Amino acid sequence: MEQITLLLEGFAGALTPMHLLWALIGVTIGTAVGVLPGIGPALTVALLLPITFRLEASSALILFAGIYYGGMYGGSTTSILLNTPGESASIIAAIEGNKMARAGRAASALATAAIGSFVAGTIGTVGLTFLAPAVAGFATSFGPPEYVALMAVAFTTVSALLGPNLLKGMAGLLVGLTIGLIGIDSQTGQPRLTFGVDSLLDGIDVVIVVVALFALGETFSRVMTGIGHSTVQPVRGRALLSRSDLRRSWPAWLRGTALGFPIGSLPAGGAEIPTFLSYTTEKRLSRHRHEFGRGAIEGVAGPEAANNAAAAGVLVPLLTIGLPTSATAAVILTAFQSYGLQPGPALFEESGPLVWTLIASLYVGNVMLLLLNLPLAKVWARLLTIPPYAIYAAVLMFAALGAYAAGGTTTDLIVLCVLGLLGLLMREAGIPLAPAVVGLILGPIAEQQLRRALVLSEGDLSILVSGPITVVLWVVAVLSLVVPVLLPVVRKRRSTLAGTATTDGSESK
Repeated sequence: MEQITLLLEGFAGALTPMHLLWALIGVTIGTAVGVLPGIGPALTVALLLPITFRLEASSALILFAGIYYGGMYGGSTTSILLNTPGESASIIAAIEGNKMARAGRAASALATAAIGSFVAGTIGTVGLTFLAPAVAGFATSFGPPEYVALMAVAFTTVSALLGPNLLKGMAGLLVGLTIGLIGIDSQTGQPRLTFGVDSLLDGIDVVIVVVALFALGETFSRVMTGIGHSTVQPVRGRALLSRSDLRRSWPAWLRGTALGFPIGSLPAGGAEIPTFLSYTTEKRLSRHRHEFGRGAIEGVAGPEAANNAAAAGVLVPLLTIGLPTSATAAVILTAFQSYGLQPGPALFEESGPLVWTLIASLYVGNVMLLLLNLPLAKVWARLLTIPPYAIYAAVLMFAALGAYAAGGTTTDLIVLCVLGLLGLLMREAGIPLAPAVVGLILGPIAEQQLRRALVLSEGDLSILVSGPITVVLWVVAVLSLVVPVLLPVVRKRRSTLAGTATTDGSESK
């Protein structure tokens, strides 16, 4: 009942005209950038960070949350119409959705994606409402040793899951940790990695780093590889579901939600795993298996629901323990910090009205997204006809303006370009950006907590494994490092044994 009371108070704040306006702007921008290939919610939030400093914290966070949810909605449009997933979580929607579009059923595919996103997003937000305070209450018992172990879990899981392999994920993390060290050491007063440049003594603004790695790195990469051209599949008819499509879709929406939210809530979660699991589940349970690979509507409904439920789940570790498990969550964490807010157990106590207003706005945003996506499917499809060179020219302009607004010096623009080239090199090497952002944000916090723990123990490292919670967290961190290495070995050995058994069986016959 306490959560319901707090949520109602949050609705009182979220339903004010100004907050409704920012929610509408957020979901509209989010849907638009989700539709445009290569322009995702993480890049958009990064671009808008510098120009939203003058907004109230609640208004800015509602705007960013709307962009986050809207991006999940819009990502299905480009997957279905162009067979071009904007994010890894939208890959599955492209498999069946584009086949439906090519068969003249684009409207049905867009409708099941939009309604499934609404159902899953709403149920996921309900889960966030009741789960987040409980997790935050548990996390209030954490001391410096527990936080050090928790940061280790964040570093290892993000490196293992958000990169093509563990080594490249750790490389991305190391880049972020190194950038986070630049500036004056808060305890010794000694400059670190400033190379004699006075403007680096205060460190590099997180906003500039995020804008450079995401916006400039993406633009430089597109210019080098060719911005390309694409043919939009036409949308025939209104985005509505027939009775048969609805009958086949609603069980998939519920199953996708059941997979997406709990997995997305895990510190090692994310949206990729539940979308793949949802597609596999629907393929096994469907009475229309012969349609899979040719345009099965369940193959769009389930994964899209899992994607949006996971998006709600990702906010659980972000708000309760300050752990981002996706690139967009990492950028939103930067937004919290830019307003002097640190997501974690104390957030619900110190900034309770803001948090509950934000959660209430997610319900409102979901309704807005459904009303936007169903009638305006053809409008969003027309966005795909904008020339890519125009899109990326605008990205460059906003990135430069945003960086200059954040710092106000030409040095910031030079740092922006240097880090943009670093982002390009990381993309060319296949090194993921999300671990770099996580390392940049959480690295200084981990260093601070480690120093506190060692002060408490007078330099005794055994304090880091002094309690059951720390032991469990360190075990999870070690498993996050070991499992990705051992899993391919085990699979290879199983396939070798299976091949040997098959060969022996054929020879005996």
